[in-house]
Amino acid sequence: MATPSHFTINGRFLTQNTTGVQRYAANVVKAVDAALGEAGASASIATPANAPLPNLEHTTWIRRGAVSGHAWEQAILPLISEGRLLNLCNTAPVARDDQIVCIHDANIFSSPESYTLLFRTLYHTLHPQLVKRSARIATVSHAAARQLARHLPIRAQDIAILPNGHEHALSWNPALAKAAPSFLNDIAGHGERPFVLAIGSRATHKNLGLLVAIAEQLDELGIDLVFAGGGGDIFAAGELDERRNVYRLGRVSDDDLAYLLDRALCLAFPSLTEGFGLPIVEAMARGCPVISANCASMPEVCGDAALLASPFDGEAWVHHIKALQTSDGLASELVDRGREQVKMFSWAETAKGYMELLEQPSSILPTYAAKDFSTRKIAVACATRGRPHIVSQTIKHLLATQTHKPDAVIVSCADLADAGELASHPDVTVLVGPPGSSAQRNKALAHLKSSVDVIAFFDDDFVADENWLAAAVKAFSDESHVVGFTGEVIADGIKGPGIPFEEALMTVKSSAKPPLSWIERYSPYGCNMAFRTSAIGETTFDERLVLYGWLEDRDFGATLARNGGRLVKSSEAYGVHMGVKGGRVNGERLGYSQVINPLYMLRKRTMTASQVAGQIFRNMASNFGRAAQPEPFIDRRGRIRGNLMGIADVLRGRLQPERAAELSIARKLAPIDRS
Repeated sequence: MATPSHFTINGRFLTQNTTGVQRYAANVVKAVDAALGEAGASASIATPANAPLPNLEHTTWIRRGAVSGHAWEQAILPLISEGRLLNLCNTAPVARDDQIVCIHDANIFSSPESYTLLFRTLYHTLHPQLVKRSARIATVSHAAARQLARHLPIRAQDIAILPNGHEHALSWNPALAKAAPSFLNDIAGHGERPFVLAIGSRATHKNLGLLVAIAEQLDELGIDLVFAGGGGDIFAAGELDERRNVYRLGRVSDDDLAYLLDRALCLAFPSLTEGFGLPIVEAMARGCPVISANCASMPEVCGDAALLASPFDGEAWVHHIKALQTSDGLASELVDRGREQVKMFSWAETAKGYMELLEQPSSILPTYAAKDFSTRKIAVACATRGRPHIVSQTIKHLLATQTHKPDAVIVSCADLADAGELASHPDVTVLVGPPGSSAQRNKALAHLKSSVDVIAFFDDDFVADENWLAAAVKAFSDESHVVGFTGEVIADGIKGPGIPFEEALMTVKSSAKPPLSWIERYSPYGCNMAFRTSAIGETTFDERLVLYGWLEDRDFGATLARNGGRLVKSSEAYGVHMGVKGGRVNGERLGYSQVINPLYMLRKRTMTASQVAGQIFRNMASNFGRAAQPEPFIDRRGRIRGNLMGIADVLRGRLQPERAAELSIARKLAPIDRS
């Protein structure tokens, strides 16, 4: 183990209420103190004057400053700290650059509704500066590193992974519990009823409402729900409906928590996002079975030692809880696996990692293996018409190259001949139905298996990078609030004469991976987009938007986002849109839809007034501005005629987007205009 020169630990956490972050700091500092004794090295811990005395044997105490909180951390700590500074609780002084900072999660970005405006503003301002200035950033899981890289100016591979440990939970003594025994005795009928334990605050991302929603079903099974823990004032108020078998204990001591874990049927951990999920390893260390959400960091922390379920699927949680209630063998198996799993997470090893970073911040640290996401199922759907050769090329290439193999590939056609060579391909399902991208995509949705987690839609002329599906699956797993995902188009032939297939292949293969970007509130781009199937439910593409690829993707995404879902664009997935001409829409029809469709979507509330105005203005300005010298592959004059027809219909009070299909077909076909 490296022996760093004298350094200082940010001890502000000693003045804060104990949550998972402060518990992490306390246990890391304790383990670092022990390591200092073994190495004969020295360190200090700096705290505000009102901080309690830490119980450390090999670390000196610097206790100065009449103020506390962020003011102390930003103004006083830089002046009194000696040597390199170690910060373990998300924040650090911006004035210091020779420091190590642990940022536990990206929850402030992925679940902003769980925090107050002031708290969000502070972290949104502070974290980018810390990432730019610090000697090294650390976090507690691989999933947290990926999330931080999406929201902050840092690469995931540059973040050190130093997880939570489990040893502290073994030192808890249930015999010293005070509140829990009397609490359980007071629960009516509890002597005959098992209980499910949930730990956490009432923050929205903790998702405790899912458990309350299934409480009645658990009551029918003779099972109670016990909530331990409480929310701090940084959290927005949550609402948990009362149920007769739901009990709240509030904040408890560690010994009381041990008492509860030792007696619970299981720990239920339905959180939507977590940097690590410390209660999971605490429960496993105490021999308590765990049922956890299958997103963010939880799969890698749980491994195969817990039952996993979607944080949105209450029935799956009831199924798992019932299985534990009725099978002693299952519970015993999970307990045994859990005790093996937690051996990967050690405070001593994490402290050793910090000692390495304090000596050499650029050190490459060994860490535990990340969870494989291959168990998540993704299907691919492609709507095509009149381009059998093109769709055969792109789909066969997709099947041959994707690192995450699709669970199903569906080609939806208006005529079987549209599928070309794919009609007899053993790995492709060809569906035939009414024409139109909305109708054809709906045909694919109706054919999906219930086991599919994600559905990706590709245009028949889109060539995907080999990691497109893997990147999408990883994003949906990490970010439970994301309902719609769009990849990066590194070359788009739609605004030009088009890109030949071989050139598209070469572009995808030879191009450097785009710089990581993660754009929120991004309307899906139909040539390459994916959606969480659990969020889709009964939603379908609007078949009144009849043309191929004209705003039906945006309408669909906005519909899914109404319930708080996030729509994102990520360069983690990318490809080339060939923009093949032919099999598309004539200028007159498209021009009509350029006016009517946005106004129709305004009425549906899937576009705002400003978005509609901008959409119509940009397209009409482009059509009129280039009409004198139109591109050979775009029917500008036809579009102008369609624009004027659309305006005329609006003035008549006629807002029927499907009328575009009734307009005369011009001789010259034109592609869709996504500008």
